[in-house]
Amino acid sequence: MKKQATSMRKASLLALSIVSMIGVGAGSVFAQDGPAKQVFGNIALPSAGAPASYGSYAKGCQSGAVALPTEGQGFQAMRLSRNRYWGQPQLISFIERFAKDAQKIGWPGLLIGDISQPRGGPMLTGHASHQIGLDADIWWRPMPNQIMSAEQRESTPFISMLDKSKFLTVDDKKWSPLNAKLVVMAASYPQVERIFVNPAIKQKLCQTWTGDRTNLGKIRPIYGHDEHFHVRLECPPGAPNCKPQAAVAAGDGCDKSLAWWFTKEPWEAPKKDPNAKPPKPPRPMMVSDLPRACAAIAAAPSAGGRSMAVQDAYVPAAAPQSVPQSSSGSGVPTPPADVPRPSSRPSLN
Repeated sequence: MKKQATSMRKASLLALSIVSMIGVGAGSVFAQDGPAKQVFGNIALPSAGAPASYGSYAKGCQSGAVALPTEGQGFQAMRLSRNRYWGQPQLISFIERFAKDAQKIGWPGLLIGDISQPRGGPMLTGHASHQIGLDADIWWRPMPNQIMSAEQRESTPFISMLDKSKFLTVDDKKWSPLNAKLVVMAASYPQVERIFVNPAIKQKLCQTWTGDRTNLGKIRPIYGHDEHFHVRLECPPGAPNCKPQAAVAAGDGCDKSLAWWFTKEPWEAPKKDPNAKPPKPPRPMMVSDLPRACAAIAAAPSAGGRSMAVQDAYVPAAAPQSVPQSSSGSGVPTPPADVPRPSSRPSLN
């Protein structure tokens, strides 16, 4: 344990030295580049300055982030040690409003998982997105009546909505019409651009939802997401540095793009050539790969005038498993164009 803490402390100091060597002027050249996840994953506080999102959901950063309170009316923040409860003000306001609205339909309260790091950017573990302060994970597990301790927020397990004995099937002992009502309500807010759920949950909604289906198309199927659903807000109006996604296709999404997830293609193991040379390790995303403003944000003073702080107590979770690459088989439905295809399958995306 002591050895692990020492290694993390060294990684934090390395990240700080990398940041200090990056040019911060608008036209400056990077004196020395470094892995973006090491830089942004070890910054403990948000930058000073106006709130703004830079780049795309999976390749960007944020300035002027604010923290979600550890608890509020109808919600509690989870896994506080990860320091991923920072977002743009409009996202924090959305969570607070959604939590109150959810109680009106009978949901006991929201458990909020990862949002973003203090300055966004790639994370040391887990997500490929959540980089610009506009994404939030909401657990399927309802909030308990009492305020949980910090220890309970770390140790309380997730609840999967899937029947683990059957392929891509929702467990009806866990899933209820109230779960469906909650996620469809989340999709109804105009600022919500997409919601990611497990393909089995999307299929369950397609088969059973009898209410207004206007916003059902916003709810998109993706790997994982059986223990939480992922809410993504649109780029705010008048935010020139935030890169939006293409609009969600018309319809409820209960079509061939959903059927594709129930074929072998998304899940089959990649075919290996026994004569091929071992592939080179994938190149990590560097700070210089992000929008240029992100280098300045990483090196900027912290909000409140404090100097940039670095976490040295963060202990990363287990490394995510790799995702099998899909084949180009013919005669099967094609995946929807907006499906994020990470190079590794996050355990919590």
